[in-house]
Amino acid sequence: MRKVVIAGNELCRTPVELLMSPMFERVLDSYVSSLTERGSREFDFLIEQGLARLSSDDGTLDMTVMKEMLVALVDSTPGEIARGTEGFSFLLEHSTEIYYLVENLYDYWRKVERFLVFEEDYRSSKEKTRDYHDWFRRTTGDFEELVRETYRRLANNLSGSLFKVYRQLPSGVGAGLLVETIPWEIPGKSYACLEGVRFIQLVIIEPPLIYYPRLNYRRGQFAPVNRNPLEGMDINPEEWFCFPARVGLLKCYIYFHSEYLPLGVSLSNLFELASGEDELREKPDCVLVFGAGGPSANRTTEYFEDEENDIVVGLVTGGEEIDYFGYLKKMTLTLHNITMINRGWFPIHGAMVNISLKTGRSANVVIVGDTGTGKSESIEAFRSIAEEYISDMEVIFDDMGVLRICEDGRIRAYGTEIGAFVRLDDLAPGYAYSEVDRSIFMNPQLTNARVVIPITMYDRVVRGHQVDLFLYANNYEEVDEEHPAVELFETAYDALPVFESGARLAKGTTDERGLVHSYFANPFGAVQKKKAHREISVRYFERMLESGTRLGQMRTRLGVEGYEFKGPQEAARVIFELINT
Repeated sequence: MRKVVIAGNELCRTPVELLMSPMFERVLDSYVSSLTERGSREFDFLIEQGLARLSSDDGTLDMTVMKEMLVALVDSTPGEIARGTEGFSFLLEHSTEIYYLVENLYDYWRKVERFLVFEEDYRSSKEKTRDYHDWFRRTTGDFEELVRETYRRLANNLSGSLFKVYRQLPSGVGAGLLVETIPWEIPGKSYACLEGVRFIQLVIIEPPLIYYPRLNYRRGQFAPVNRNPLEGMDINPEEWFCFPARVGLLKCYIYFHSEYLPLGVSLSNLFELASGEDELREKPDCVLVFGAGGPSANRTTEYFEDEENDIVVGLVTGGEEIDYFGYLKKMTLTLHNITMINRGWFPIHGAMVNISLKTGRSANVVIVGDTGTGKSESIEAFRSIAEEYISDMEVIFDDMGVLRICEDGRIRAYGTEIGAFVRLDDLAPGYAYSEVDRSIFMNPQLTNARVVIPITMYDRVVRGHQVDLFLYANNYEEVDEEHPAVELFETAYDALPVFESGARLAKGTTDERGLVHSYFANPFGAVQKKKAHREISVRYFERMLESGTRLGQMRTRLGVEGYEFKGPQEAARVIFELINT
């Protein structure tokens, strides 16, 4: 059992209700099945004592006696039960074994990915009050306390003593979702399959969350198709959720199958959740369907520009091959970028940070680069040497943004995300753990382990920030007299070959290895609409230089052995010198 989804009507109020619930039965059956798979002696003990009974006909397990015993142990000691209940005399001799059985079952439960889904009736947003949100938060908290209390009463009665140290371990659900079926203006029969899917309206998470998706890297690109991939699709609304995301200035309805709930919940640390009846009833700019076709589907990652309805549609079919957060995040950003290119804006794969130095100077710095080139790592380098140089620093966006030429002729940047999806290996040692109280970790034991961390507020992301320094992140070249840590370009046509080449030393975050190239370091929309994007980039580069924005590249040396942390820090110091001049 990888995950358990608890419906709101399954919530219990007492330990006895919990132990007799269908939810507990599912968890208990799964736990005992895991004992049989690994040939554990615990399973032999359960059979020998009659707690588990194996059907000789179909091999199914009957755990009725086990549940009856646990219900009795909630309020009584083994001695009291053995004296008063026929058939439980073994408790006197084997209370220690049963104690460890309860401990192991409790640990098994806490390692399962646990979700609570509570559905409310569709009603006007004016009727939704803070009290309603408070009630939902209390409900998830009460369930967690109930699970802990049940475990403690069992353990105390089996051991014959009270705990001397109480550890408030996360024991309820890792995430609670308040969902609602909201009718929106579905434009035609192509989108009819989405009707009835519940919208996520409120998310409660208990970090640190640790999820273990089946895949740890992304493969390939997202391909355009000439027909709407949702046409004729069959979706069971009971098995799907919609995360209505504000992706920068756009609205994207992200539909995902319940099989991918850990990935869907992680969106709450990355994108602002759109809410409110008026906003959600209106047509979105983008629609993504993630996980269609079931677990045996062949991997398909494609998008369609629905010009008639002014919607960009994305599809990622189901299967173990797409069980990676990068697919969900990057397809969403691809839809965003396609939309912005169509509107004449300039999407960039990069990070932006506002730096205020102790000298009184400040600047907004944009660092462009593909995965593993040093965008997030450079921001961490700024942070790591902040005490020496910086009085204040704010991350505006961490991975994707869009530029716009405003009426005053200046270039302004807007972000897409309120959070960051970054490699643990590339963060300064200990940084991820300093943010553990709000983080979602993914496969922390593996190479390319990732963490999703909220970093800023939505209003800051979309406010529009002047661009003072616009740099390409070069992670593979050494630094010498001819190749400085930061190199500035004099013309747009000096800069274009560097940005268009998109060279980087791949670090295993996708299926690529060695020195690779990606047009403008942006395989998420720019390469698919290369002609339109190039026209936009020339116009924007020329305007940058005309309006005073400095254009160049920084050599992070992130891919050079021995410079993983030192390289970005040295480049950061040069950037501070530039800001001061």
